[in-house]
Amino acid sequence: MPMILVAQVSDTHFDLGDRNAERARRVFDFLTGLRRAPDLILATGDITDSGKPEQYEQARAVFAVDIPVLTIPGNHDDRVAFRTALLGVPAASGPINRLHRVGDLTVIALDSSIPGEAGGALGADTYRWLRAVLAETPADHRILMALHHPPAHLFSPIVDEIALAEPDRLAEVVAADDRILAVLTGHAHSPATTTFAGRPLLIAPSTATVLGGVWELELPHHVMDYAPDPAVALHLIGENRALTTHFRTVPMSGHCGHAQ
Repeated sequence: MPMILVAQVSDTHFDLGDRNAERARRVFDFLTGLRRAPDLILATGDITDSGKPEQYEQARAVFAVDIPVLTIPGNHDDRVAFRTALLGVPAASGPINRLHRVGDLTVIALDSSIPGEAGGALGADTYRWLRAVLAETPADHRILMALHHPPAHLFSPIVDEIALAEPDRLAEVVAADDRILAVLTGHAHSPATTTFAGRPLLIAPSTATVLGGVWELELPHHVMDYAPDPAVALHLIGENRALTTHFRTVPMSGHCGHAQ
């Protein structure tokens, strides 16, 4: 199959201010300006900072590009406003699970948010939906599974306390399906990789801030670093059907030319 490129952004935290919006806009300008445009932009949660409809309208303006954008909620989002203000669909409070297919790649995006809570979980409705989608997905497809909350320990003094509950339940599903190439998440505000259920677990950076690990944080101080430039994850599936991921920083100062 031809190469497929999925760009993953996460934790944009639109808050009606200029800073986070401009950082997200710079990232989307970078992605739309690539010589080979992504086939999909995947946004893995915390689209907004507090789930206000006006924040989703701010996000919707930035996300209005000529590339499909697949979004799911995070713990900072509100399902009702997410639906009405970002997706433009009727209000509802149930989980927002979504699906996108390009070529023979299926991207399954799961809503791990719990209304009113920082931690994550996948409910019975989501698992029923997931199993139905897996059953109807062609046998020759490759699958990327995405959610907001990481289902693994990341040595993060903040995120590990509010990660995905009952990760073993999801691990059973992932381990049983050889079509699943990797699990993609956000939430950690730090690019990271590990393994989960025998597959790569790839955590995208935040476009807004960087959250340190246990080796650099001294709680309750020095939690978020606002200085680094925004970054993205670029997931490529090649003709050999293998997955390769690059993490790319997007300079706020503009494009950096290559040395001659």
